[in-house]
Amino acid sequence: MLRSATRLLPRAAALNNGFFVRFIRTEHPMSPNPDAEPRFLEMVQMNLEKAAQKTSIDPMMIKQIDACNSVLRVSFPIKRDDGSIDVIRGYRAQHSHHRTPCKGGIRYSNHVDLQEVQALASLMTFKCSIVNVPFGGAKGGIAIDPKKYSLRELETITRRYAVELHKHGFLGAGNDVPAPDVGTGAREMAWIVDTYTTLYGANDVFPEACVTGKPKSMGGIDGRTEATGLGVAYALRAFLEHDEFCTKNSIQKGMKGKTVIVQGFGNVGYYAAKFCEEFGAKVIGVIEYNGSVFNSAGINVDALKEHHVAKGSLHGFAGMEKEYSQEDSLELMYQPCDVLIPAALEQAIHKDNATLVKAKIIAEGANGPVTPMAEEMLIAKGTVVLPDMLMNAGGVSVSYFEWLKNLAHVGFGRLTRRWEERGKRGIIEQLKKAGVALDMMNQDESISKGADEKDLVYSGLEDTMCKAVSETIVTSHQLNASYRTGAFVNALKKIESSYKDAGFTM
Repeated sequence: MLRSATRLLPRAAALNNGFFVRFIRTEHPMSPNPDAEPRFLEMVQMNLEKAAQKTSIDPMMIKQIDACNSVLRVSFPIKRDDGSIDVIRGYRAQHSHHRTPCKGGIRYSNHVDLQEVQALASLMTFKCSIVNVPFGGAKGGIAIDPKKYSLRELETITRRYAVELHKHGFLGAGNDVPAPDVGTGAREMAWIVDTYTTLYGANDVFPEACVTGKPKSMGGIDGRTEATGLGVAYALRAFLEHDEFCTKNSIQKGMKGKTVIVQGFGNVGYYAAKFCEEFGAKVIGVIEYNGSVFNSAGINVDALKEHHVAKGSLHGFAGMEKEYSQEDSLELMYQPCDVLIPAALEQAIHKDNATLVKAKIIAEGANGPVTPMAEEMLIAKGTVVLPDMLMNAGGVSVSYFEWLKNLAHVGFGRLTRRWEERGKRGIIEQLKKAGVALDMMNQDESISKGADEKDLVYSGLEDTMCKAVSETIVTSHQLNASYRTGAFVNALKKIESSYKDAGFTM
């Protein structure tokens, strides 16, 4: 087990405020090849570095903001179904304690390592700050391929991991609140909350709040499943309805009629496509690892998803103009469109393919799908890149609502829905008595419906994303910087204010 602050080495360079400090983690040095693409941790640090140059924040404050506060590394054995012993490696990083609890997902993947969880934890810190969610950033994971383990084995691994997290102070409503990520979902969160409640619930009045993304039966919230993809769609719509954004980038205002291609048709990609379609955009292409489909007249997203679930592939869906094979699947990413949503892998767009992308806007649904080199190339040719830590912050925003629900021990809308309905019906009756002609036969029931939990979650998420978009546009335009840099600058200033207002601990 390792729990320590990650060491950083400063490297000075000239800057407008006297000097600038560049941070490279000593255990993960930069590649010696200057033309090589940076790894994800280095991408986050490069973007942070660029944003820091746009502020007057003290370099040592930047150093504190950048440092990963605490890291946990654990190993434990499990007995597999065939009687053999497997040693499991798990990780958890708490990047920042400027606000608590820390928040971030748990992923199950062979690629999980200390470098990855630290990078993702730092991104969570900035993401929460950008959308005004009062959490520090965290991330965790277990280095396994979940497809190679039985259900019983996965449950054993998850429950033991939960015990290890709690043992070392990395699990609990007040200090660290995990959520689903790659390779995990509501099932794993249910195992964690059940383990926590059984072992430690007698001494914690908020046991359900130890994780978010749970099933509704265990304290989850309506709307969490689609939250990240819906957040992408809300943020994209907010950008496209913003006069200054559209004028500066010579983009026609509004979502209606915009053509969209989505790379990745998992949870984020599907819901982003679904809600973009609902908001008036036309989804013309969907890309998966084993094939892609294209139709210039538009694709019925829900029907395609049903086909995908049933067949395991996008191929064979009726009415498509063109299908791309597994080998040529990514070729669709280079077709002309108004909006490209990369919602699958990190570094999907890099220096070797950036010039091939013809989309006017890239809305990042995944974490780190555009490398820094690629972004510079895209911006140089007039492509607008909307950054991941803003665009995909819908998940953590609704996780915040779920956490609040668990702390309150009551669902949103339970205390107000009937009161709202009576009030609306009363207004309708008074209008009728006053002689106002109302054609209620043609009105949707929603005219008198009180807001339920999903209504309030959607409303809160839309407000969260729209406010963050507006703040990002203002800062980016004032600094004449990219939207990623503007979002990072806002995050840095908010975190700096938190530290200054609270004071430094000794």
